[in-house]
Amino acid sequence: MHKPLAIAALLLALPAFAAVPQLVAPDEVDELLERYLELGEVADATAQAAFERRMQREVASLLATEGYFSPLVVLRQRGEELLLEVDPGPRSLIGSVEIEIVGDIDAVRRQSLVQGWKLKTGQPFRQAAWDDAKQGLLADLLAVDFAAARLQETRADVDPEARRVDLHVEATTGPRYRFGELAISGLARYSPDLVERLNRTVKLGDNYREEHLLAFQAALQSTPYFSSASVTIERGDTDGSAPLVGEDGWVTAPVRVQLRERAPYQVSLGAGYSTNTGARVEASYRNSDFLSRAWELQTGVRLEELRQTAYADVFFPPDDRQRRDGVGAAVENSDIEKLGIKRVGVGATRVQRRGSIEQRLGLNWQREEQSPQGAPSTTNRALTAMVGWTWRHAKDPLDLAEGVSLQLQLGGASKQLLSDQNFVRTYLRYSQGIPLSTTDALLFRGELGATLASSSNGIPQDFLFRTGGSNSVRGYPYLSLGVKEGAAIVGGRYLVTMSGEYTHWLNPTWGAAVFVDAGNAVDDPQQMNLAVGYGVGARWRSPAGPLGIDLAYGQRDGTLRLDFSLAIPF
Repeated sequence: MHKPLAIAALLLALPAFAAVPQLVAPDEVDELLERYLELGEVADATAQAAFERRMQREVASLLATEGYFSPLVVLRQRGEELLLEVDPGPRSLIGSVEIEIVGDIDAVRRQSLVQGWKLKTGQPFRQAAWDDAKQGLLADLLAVDFAAARLQETRADVDPEARRVDLHVEATTGPRYRFGELAISGLARYSPDLVERLNRTVKLGDNYREEHLLAFQAALQSTPYFSSASVTIERGDTDGSAPLVGEDGWVTAPVRVQLRERAPYQVSLGAGYSTNTGARVEASYRNSDFLSRAWELQTGVRLEELRQTAYADVFFPPDDRQRRDGVGAAVENSDIEKLGIKRVGVGATRVQRRGSIEQRLGLNWQREEQSPQGAPSTTNRALTAMVGWTWRHAKDPLDLAEGVSLQLQLGGASKQLLSDQNFVRTYLRYSQGIPLSTTDALLFRGELGATLASSSNGIPQDFLFRTGGSNSVRGYPYLSLGVKEGAAIVGGRYLVTMSGEYTHWLNPTWGAAVFVDAGNAVDDPQQMNLAVGYGVGARWRSPAGPLGIDLAYGQRDGTLRLDFSLAIPF
């Protein structure tokens, strides 16, 4: 039968009533078709014929993206139902892959790029995979030396009968690039010198590396000075012509830094509650251009039920060795575990990152009035020099499932230098998350601290140890584990804490945990008797990090406590 006669026969056979066709397709293509096909209601025989022709076009286009190039699409009647039946036919596989890289590129790298091609012979052809493979090759070329690399020609030759797709890619490297001068735009308040001091990776004359541009951009965006930053290398002359290639075959191109400055002033107000220190309200003010010198002023006040603090800190821009200095002062009043403290302190810090290690140097002087309930009040003074190192290795600092953090602090004071006692303080903190599966993880945490001195007399509480509470030994009140003095708990010279936690995530947002904590702070290591707490908790992956709500039993006291914590160990 001729095709026009067949269509006419089909139109006569189909009754005239409105219906929404039902899709009938194999599982491997059903989801794709359901997502993108718009079936709609079909009213009569004429509309059914037009619908079938439209489906044949659209289904063929959709299935071609998954490597099906000879589908069969039929609309047929079954009782009062209209069925749109799709047979995708055989799937085409990748046949030959021909990759040609034109340009001055060494043989080892050329071979590495060809071997790294993602879409291999024998794999099913998918348009998304084809696009990803092409862009992956181009991205690898653009990453090192060749800032103007491009795809010259790409072709996928389809042979439906042979179920084969042959791929051809021709890429051209263009000339090699090196970094030229910084071309900075968008500055009004700050000077170009500030931008240059924030630059740790893009150096004049160095070979072009895309990762160095991205690192420079990230460094600018992480500061309080700029709301946005874009760092790119100039790939051609400003008039659109080809770049000027030097006699050595290299292009020395300017690095364009486009910035948008952030408003320097920021006022923040907040309120909250902690099971450690109770309800709180706070206000803070930040000025990132203090005295018009790009100094960052941070000052504020925090009023909690058990502790009240006011502070002011000034941080200076990094120097040419990427060291950042700061000075500050703070006043604090607290009454925790029947120990009243009034403290005033001033200090200076220097922070420098060396690879994955952050180093912090500090000099701090403080005067502290201690008033333990049921014991005499004392006044302690100390001028303390401290050095600390923090090493973190975590894919996501807000994800507890995987990562390691180590923190080491050393410090000390001398009676010869504005201090009431000679002492050396050491502190070590360790935290590690171990993923067991996509839904299960372990978290281990530990602390060791020792303040070496003839006695605790004359040492401010900041340089002694107390523990207990959220993110410490749960099941015990905040800072309730320490040395008994009168009716109060004061700091001891030695600290040990340890914790183990297992979390099972019920879904991407909520999880359940069980944990065991142990720890104590004492003045004599021979008297170290660990207090144990254990319990269960809920975990919520909030935008700020995992929030923990724990019901903990303190074995020593025989009491249950509810603890809230923002669980960020890294």
